[in-house]
Amino acid sequence: MGVRLMVVDDHRLLAEALASALKLRGHRVLAAAAPTSGAAELVVSRAPEVCLFGTAAPAAPGVFDPIARIGQERPQVAVVVLGPVPSPRGIAAAFAAGAAGYVRHDERIEGVERAMLKARAGESAIAPQLLRGAFAELLNPAAQPDDEGRRLLRMLTPREAEVLVRVAEGEGTRLIAAGMDIAPSTARTHVQRVLMKLGVGSRLEAAALAARTGLLERAAGNGVAPQGPYTPEGTQQRVTQQGDTPGGTPQGPYVPGQSG
Repeated sequence: MGVRLMVVDDHRLLAEALASALKLRGHRVLAAAAPTSGAAELVVSRAPEVCLFGTAAPAAPGVFDPIARIGQERPQVAVVVLGPVPSPRGIAAAFAAGAAGYVRHDERIEGVERAMLKARAGESAIAPQLLRGAFAELLNPAAQPDDEGRRLLRMLTPREAEVLVRVAEGEGTRLIAAGMDIAPSTARTHVQRVLMKLGVGSRLEAAALAARTGLLERAAGNGVAPQGPYTPEGTQQRVTQQGDTPGGTPQGPYVPGQSG
């Protein structure tokens, strides 16, 4: 039986992509929305069985405040956090706020689905290895923990970093090529190198990893920021992750299957 759920994430592209994937697997997606700060209002109004709550900074102060409010006003809703490789503080903060589970952002869709079903059944949805890793870090804290975003950025050339930023913005191969004034075949090669270096299998996974680890912010801080895709009229366009068809970014929550 499908789960009645909502997906919220600070990155709308990720929320909508995950919502579409889960809908194809037979689940009823009530809404896919951004940012997470508005999650409580949506959950209270729509009352799903499960809320998938994506965050890039699980240890940031107040990030899980919406989960605490959901627990107060809709205690029957199970919230599963989707986040980066977790720190002990991040896991503790999520469960202290009332989350029913924690799943790594790079988990396969089957793993996310299992976590949803466990959370709906009233069970804690967290992989044993995540708990073991958290306890190990608590017992043996690293003197200088590595910054994952900085580490990943060092693996990319400046041009590859710009390609990654454009991929995360939803540009297809032709728009990447036009925006960087390179051939489509060269753009495609850059994309493949980025995927290989990051150890991911798709553009969506690359965008998710970049968002969750702060790699996009690191790249922007280093001056790697596209000026926007070139168009003959001199205007900018946004496109979907899967193709080169221009499309606008919706202002309200995306609700699959609803019109008007």
